[in-house]
Amino acid sequence: MLFINKIFIFFKRELKLFYTNIVDLLTNILFFFLSIFIFIFALGTGDKLLETIGVGIIWSLLLLSSTLSIRKFYEEDFKNGTLIVVHMGGISYELMAFLKIVSHFLFVQIPFLITIPVASMFFNLPMNEVYVLFLTFVIGSLILSCLGSISASMNLLNSTNFSIGSIIVLLFSIPVIIFSVGIKNSDVDFFSMINLLLGISLVFLGISPWSSAACIRLALRNK
Repeated sequence: MLFINKIFIFFKRELKLFYTNIVDLLTNILFFFLSIFIFIFALGTGDKLLETIGVGIIWSLLLLSSTLSIRKFYEEDFKNGTLIVVHMGGISYELMAFLKIVSHFLFVQIPFLITIPVASMFFNLPMNEVYVLFLTFVIGSLILSCLGSISASMNLLNSTNFSIGSIIVLLFSIPVIIFSVGIKNSDVDFFSMINLLLGISLVFLGISPWSSAACIRLALRNK
């Protein structure tokens, strides 16, 4: 019961930080929509063209928008010593990384779900494609949170170049983009592709806490 209470306190703190930094989230969402407008102005108003490439553009912009929040994944807690305090409270760095991934998924990625139906209207996407986009983002955004945890923890080891973390996320998210965008044009069974995405997310969910914890330990040792 005490352990569950510690996890509850951890999520309560993450929720408080989310409301404190809600301006950052709104800025990311604004960046997402401004990027959509730029694409529409650049490509023109051809309904067929926008409908054809709409899913790919939305997914790519969702990926870019989510990378903007990577730097604050661990940085503030690392600088003010919160990581050490939480660890001394009985939560391992692996569990801490896992809880960070879950909280990032809930408080950063999920709000973008609200923007998907609105963004789809600009590209005249049919309802079945909006449904596929919505479903693939729920699964794919968890993968992006896992990648964000790894890259953010690696950034703790390199305080001079924070772009490395974003590059890592962009590289390893290529398969996610390929499967998520290509699912509507694939001849393979729809649920088989969804299961494949779920499998990838479970793999990253298993790897990310251990990789992130190793980087956090190295960063604290070299601090």
